[in-house]
Amino acid sequence: MITVTTTAADKLKEILMEEGQPEAALRVIVVPNGSGAQYMLTLENEAQDDDIVMHENGVRVLVDNSSVPLLEGAEIDYMEGLMRSGFVINNPNVQSSAGGCACGGSGCGCGH
Repeated sequence: MITVTTTAADKLKEILMEEGQPEAALRVIVVPNGSGAQYMLTLENEAQDDDIVMHENGVRVLVDNSSVPLLEGAEIDYMEGLMRSGFVINNPNVQSSAGGCACGGSGCGCGH
């Protein structure tokens, strides 16, 4: 369902080690809005009862049931640039003129 690139997985593993939570998982939440979607990325230790748990490139990814259809075929990558660095979600289910979504800190936004 969701692909995590090697670059994103490596960065996530690095973050998990820095946070002292090497066994934690990345939770991906997508909330559709009028112009695209809002994504939230968090680290969590436990899956909830209605979560889909995926293992991609050595990391666990948690997605709640309501977000699953909206993330079908999505890819999580990590980009580093001069102006912005962060996780990027490329989602074929959300129309975005930017072709992706840069995420950092507590979340990110896509679509305009």
